[in-house]
Amino acid sequence: MAASGYSDLREKLKSMTPHRDDYKNKYVDGTSNGSGKGRKRKYRESDDDECEHSDDSAELREQEARRVRSSILQKSIFTPEECTLIEEKIDEVVTKGEAGLYREHTVDRAPLRNKYFFGEGYTYGAQLEKRGPGQERLYRKGEVDEIPNWVHELVIKRLVSNGVIPEGFVNSAVINDYQPGGCIVSHVDPLHIFARPIVSVSFFSDSALCFGCRFQFKPIRVSEPVFVLPVRRGSVTVLSGYAADDITHCIRPQDIKERRAVIILRKTRPDAPRLDSDSPLSSSLSERPTPLKAKRSHRKADPDAAHRPRVLEMDKEENRHPSLSRHRRHSSSSENYWRRGQDYDKHRESSGRKVKMRRH
Repeated sequence: MAASGYSDLREKLKSMTPHRDDYKNKYVDGTSNGSGKGRKRKYRESDDDECEHSDDSAELREQEARRVRSSILQKSIFTPEECTLIEEKIDEVVTKGEAGLYREHTVDRAPLRNKYFFGEGYTYGAQLEKRGPGQERLYRKGEVDEIPNWVHELVIKRLVSNGVIPEGFVNSAVINDYQPGGCIVSHVDPLHIFARPIVSVSFFSDSALCFGCRFQFKPIRVSEPVFVLPVRRGSVTVLSGYAADDITHCIRPQDIKERRAVIILRKTRPDAPRLDSDSPLSSSLSERPTPLKAKRSHRKADPDAAHRPRVLEMDKEENRHPSLSRHRRHSSSSENYWRRGQDYDKHRESSGRKVKMRRH
């Protein structure tokens, strides 16, 4: 080091790269060679552009959030006592499912989430012969169990009496039963299968329904939602218009901190396609299945489980895409919600643009 005239290695390195000081001064001081002629405005301009772009994106997201909120109706209809009674009935459904007392396609199991289809069931996700939006098919009549009487008496009649839906509207009821950390990925309920509105009632605990999220896996991560809708125990949520058709919705793992169940009430479209008897999947349904084995775990969940990254076999509805135009305007009047589904064919014919699914 002494032979080369340097007593400090930093001085030697500095002498070997003199251009670094000029480069630093050029962009920090904004000058080159001590004059203002070489002033660089690139970074300042890009900062301004980035701020403007950020402001534009925030404004667009805010506009979209307002459109989502304007097409959602929420009501608190069920008392805590009514919730407790209905939750006991849900537990009975779970018990019968574990005992194998339902038809094969009534019960659909996934990690931390079980589905129970009544009235109508349909194929989706990995069950499809061809993947993609619009490929879902209703099962043949009789392939799932009928809607239980208690759903009609305790749930549907209350919604009719409160003016949420007209009498005779519901012919499909699905019970989703979530354990802490369970979720359902971003999707749109198939437009060619179900009329609008989509009605759901929440039980057991409070949670949230998120719109416009994107999911990543291994480990599971969810992007910031466009809109977060709190859903309380006993609350009724009605999705129509933009919230039902033009943006995806999901339930994130971090929003299921305790066991939660939701009853989803829908009406299938008269022209909804069904599996025909010649399809490979349909032919496999002709054989009566063996009783289902109980797969549900009753061990108490870790209270922090909902916040811990995990690899899940996600719900198969992630391939769903919305397809209606974003330019429809909707009111939030509850008595008109059920009529909007009747206009679906007209909008589908007049709008060929598909809305891109919000997912990674």
